[in-house]
Amino acid sequence: MLSIFKYPELRRKILFSLCVVIIFRLLAHIPIPGVDTTQIRAFLESNAFFGLFNLFSGGGFQNFSLVTLGLNPYINASIILQLFTFMIPKLEELSKEGESGREQINMYTRLITIPLALLQAYGMYFLLNKQGVLPQLDALKLIVLILTMTAGTVVLMWLGELVTEYGVGQGISLLIFAGIISGLPAGAVQFFSTVNSENLFNIIIFLVLSALIIAGVVLVNEGTRNIEIEYGRRGTRSEKVANYLPIKINQAGVIPIIFAVSVVLIPSFVSGPLLASTNSTLQNIGSFLAINFTQQSILYNVLYFLLVVGFTYFYTSVQFNPEKIAEDIKKRGGFVPGIRRIAGNVRVNSAGDSNYG
Repeated sequence: MLSIFKYPELRRKILFSLCVVIIFRLLAHIPIPGVDTTQIRAFLESNAFFGLFNLFSGGGFQNFSLVTLGLNPYINASIILQLFTFMIPKLEELSKEGESGREQINMYTRLITIPLALLQAYGMYFLLNKQGVLPQLDALKLIVLILTMTAGTVVLMWLGELVTEYGVGQGISLLIFAGIISGLPAGAVQFFSTVNSENLFNIIIFLVLSALIIAGVVLVNEGTRNIEIEYGRRGTRSEKVANYLPIKINQAGVIPIIFAVSVVLIPSFVSGPLLASTNSTLQNIGSFLAINFTQQSILYNVLYFLLVVGFTYFYTSVQFNPEKIAEDIKKRGGFVPGIRRIAGNVRVNSAGDSNYG
């Protein structure tokens, strides 16, 4: 493990990445002036929606820090561009132009991030102000607040690009990962502080199940189905050239889960203002949402399951286009053994071999 530091170039990249992560964590603990972080922490304890937002901001939201928005606007912009790439022919052409095309798409992503950050900053202020967590601000202070939060996102985006260029791996993903695991040390201390002789057996079972779940997630996420592809004879050699088309079991990754969690938490978030309303009808709606959309309720879990399935189907259909892949294989003279398209029809004999008759 320590042998990797013997190589100067690799050592420099690792140390640079660590320095950027440290800067990110320092920024997450510098609060924006004029904000009562005590009220925000108390609000987060009773609101699952903003608790999720705080998780992806690396704890920056509970401190209402300079990087409160985290990289969420950039993630949203990336997803939007990714979806538009399959819908807009111009973007699809750019994605096929190699490194130069990807650089152009990355530039569009950065440009879209700024208006999204401005919008999300104002939306956060508006929601927290209506909840009584943030005070009413005049126009100048509100503009400063929004610009500060947007600047924090731009700084993180810039740091991520630096890591990608001079550090190890993909910088944006590294900062997102660092933000998510930033709460693990405190959580581990709190967890092990509850260990005693009475619940030791339950804790061991919990740790074993956690390890099995993590192993299962890794296996599914990294699992692929290799489809054999054969190409026709090349040159004077008589043998066929065989290759494999790897198809991931989990094409969509965690994106459908993020979408599903964001949507399924909206009813519980909306229930608070409705319960505080003076209108009896709105109070009844808020009471229904508060009771039926808790994490223990059947309706919550059924809706969560259906949203994950629906978003997975949609995102996979956008991410993986079998017709386009089949067309590319056909242009290169390849085919799947036993399956071949002839004049728009697939002919397969009983032995599983293609019928070229």
